[in-house]
Amino acid sequence: MGVDQGRVIDTGPPTSADNFSFTVLSVQLTTKPTEKKQQDASDYDPFSERHVEHPNSDLGSLMHLLKGSLGSGILAMPMAFKNAGTVVGFVGTVLIGMLCTHCVHMLVRSSHIVCRRARVPMLGFAETAEYAFLYGPSRLKAWARFSRTFVNIALLTTYYSTCCVYLIFVASSIKQVCDQWFPWAQLDVRIYTVLLLLPLVPSCLLRNLKYLVPFSATANICIVVGFACTLYYMLRDLNDPGELPLSVDVARFPLFFSTVVFAMEGIGVVMPVENEMRHPQHFLGLGGVLNIAMAVVVSLYALIGFFGYVTYGENTAGSITLNLPVDERLAQAVKILIGLAVLFTYPLQYHVAVGIVLQMVRDRVPEKRLDLLEYGMRVVGVLGTVALATAVPKLDPVVSLVGAVCFSTLGLLCPAAIEMATCWPSRRTIVKDSLIIVLALAALVSGSYTSVLGIIDAYSE
Repeated sequence: MGVDQGRVIDTGPPTSADNFSFTVLSVQLTTKPTEKKQQDASDYDPFSERHVEHPNSDLGSLMHLLKGSLGSGILAMPMAFKNAGTVVGFVGTVLIGMLCTHCVHMLVRSSHIVCRRARVPMLGFAETAEYAFLYGPSRLKAWARFSRTFVNIALLTTYYSTCCVYLIFVASSIKQVCDQWFPWAQLDVRIYTVLLLLPLVPSCLLRNLKYLVPFSATANICIVVGFACTLYYMLRDLNDPGELPLSVDVARFPLFFSTVVFAMEGIGVVMPVENEMRHPQHFLGLGGVLNIAMAVVVSLYALIGFFGYVTYGENTAGSITLNLPVDERLAQAVKILIGLAVLFTYPLQYHVAVGIVLQMVRDRVPEKRLDLLEYGMRVVGVLGTVALATAVPKLDPVVSLVGAVCFSTLGLLCPAAIEMATCWPSRRTIVKDSLIIVLALAALVSGSYTSVLGIIDAYSE
């Protein structure tokens, strides 16, 4: 699915079950805010002013949220537990899940408040940031345009970084299977990464999302079957949890935090889903759609992380599928299935990244050159992600780095800054949001430092 001018466009079945693969475009609203005083905000009801052609029910919105948050990121959860221990990993996953849920609440509540102030029916992520500063304290108005640009760049960086993670995962899976089938070859994983250009370049040149629907449908089937088989192997080879540490060295905790945030964070899907609801009032609240979805997500992630770590212990790889037996045909089939699912997700993620760039440069490029620019960006962007994945072929530290840089910024720092601008000068809100911002920055710095050290070690090898 995509978003145009704050409305969700139905482009066929949802995209591959991945926490980032629910394709959401952050684009500029054509609706301009009406100049009204903030005290008149209570006179405007944005929910009654929304006119969505095909609104989603509460159940449909719940399915979309689960679709946007549950995906291949769950395969990295056992690795997160390896950097925390059984008890600390389980408790930490629950606490981080609660923090991520609260940040989503902050973003949606702020969007509702800003919609009333600006007298517009709905806003996307970047637009919420811009209007929060525009209709916030007078000293922050000058930062409105910057905040919108910052969120768009954060979204763009996140999508491109995720594409790099996809390439590393797919190439590693292909190498494991090919090494088993063709032991005389033993090609370097970087060669498999480069060979992925053959299917990726043509698929990423498709500009209409409807042509990507077969990719999405195939990815959904592959991911479901692959997850089921992976769970079978974890439960079949389960070891004694008492043999593993309850906690590990605290120096490894930044890797745990970054990996969990990477796997769990799906904030990019939130505003489009809320904007498309038939009853958006049901999105928040104790028994709201958001809380139900996140309760399911956190529970599944905690369980998969725990059982995966108990099964494979310190040998747990960056993706649990890489731990499956290399000499069993079912395990090989699982690696191929999930590898295909992730590969088919790449064009969908990439489509969103290109859309964000086009929206940022559209007004600066002549119309007759726009198509040429888009095709050029699509090819160069694919080459860039392949080059990065080839340079850093180890999955574990890259996942942690993307989580530390992209999702700490997008999922924690941005919602806190938006709520602070929206609710200023509430002292309680300022203190709470300041603590979240400090936590996000600490996670960004410590997680990035630890991950870069791991990447340097991997590159040296």
